[in-house]
Amino acid sequence: MLVFLGYILALLGVLLFFISGIGLLRMPDTLTRMQAATKASTLGSLLVILGIACFEPQWSFKLIVLAVFILITNPISSSLLAMTTYKRFYKHVFNSSGVDALKGDEK
Repeated sequence: MLVFLGYILALLGVLLFFISGIGLLRMPDTLTRMQAATKASTLGSLLVILGIACFEPQWSFKLIVLAVFILITNPISSSLLAMTTYKRFYKHVFNSSGVDALKGDEK
């Protein structure tokens, strides 16, 4: 039963990776591509890790450490890449709309 649950979780993780790939191809600009890729790949990675933990319960501690590392680094790196992209390439787009949440964050 635990192996069957592992297959289901791993399959759902692979499905989210597939959705993330579609999001990378379909989204129009860098910022929305990053949003689609980060959310789906983070959850997809966690589901695959949970599936592997169901296959090999003795690896659970290492897999939990890996999952925590992914939960910490993926959103932070995505946020930093988005802010750098905004400051470098997209600042004129947001300024023309009149809404700029990062206006006071000039460095």
